[in-house]
Amino acid sequence: MLRASLPLFAACLLALSSCSSSSDTSTTTADNATSTSATDSSASAANMPAAGDSSAMAMQAGGTGKADPNGPTGPHANDTEFMMTAAHSDQNEIQQSKMALAKGVTGMAKDMANKMIADHTKSTADLKQIAAKKGVTLPTDMDADHKAMAPAMEKLSGQAFEQQYIKQMVADHQKTANTMAAHQTMTKDPALQGFITKTLPVVESHLQMASNGANMKM
Repeated sequence: MLRASLPLFAACLLALSSCSSSSDTSTTTADNATSTSATDSSASAANMPAAGDSSAMAMQAGGTGKADPNGPTGPHANDTEFMMTAAHSDQNEIQQSKMALAKGVTGMAKDMANKMIADHTKSTADLKQIAAKKGVTLPTDMDADHKAMAPAMEKLSGQAFEQQYIKQMVADHQKTANTMAAHQTMTKDPALQGFITKTLPVVESHLQMASNGANMKM
């Protein structure tokens, strides 16, 4: 009886060993799949543009010289919010352009900086008249995003600064044009309607100018 049982016992041991090996292989495969998935997810997140990266979004929008109704906009849920956004936009362009002139940009970049300062100063003056009648105090500084990027811009010089300045002008003006076009369909205020009708073509001309410059530099 003992001799007859030994082959059967050995067969059972082999079966148990096979099951254990199969289970280990399955667990290892699952672990590897989980690890690969996590790595792929991390890589994808690292390659995505940061939230609120207006420059990246504007490059995707194309900088065509026209407002993009489907593109990113600044806050403009009501007339007051729109005026605050428009005033910030003016200051973003004025102060970045003053930085550009202080850095000694030349040629087209210098011409653009001077034009930005002149035109956005005029836009601010026009908007102030409307805001005053509505009791709205407009901001006199750049928005938080542009304040945050200013130190990095200050560290650049020469061609590196000039290229970044022009790229930022494309991004900023695309977003400003989009915002104006979007709010024009929302507001019922005749004064703001008139302001946008007058100012949007100027912003779009700035966008086209900056886009042409970006194409020349890149």
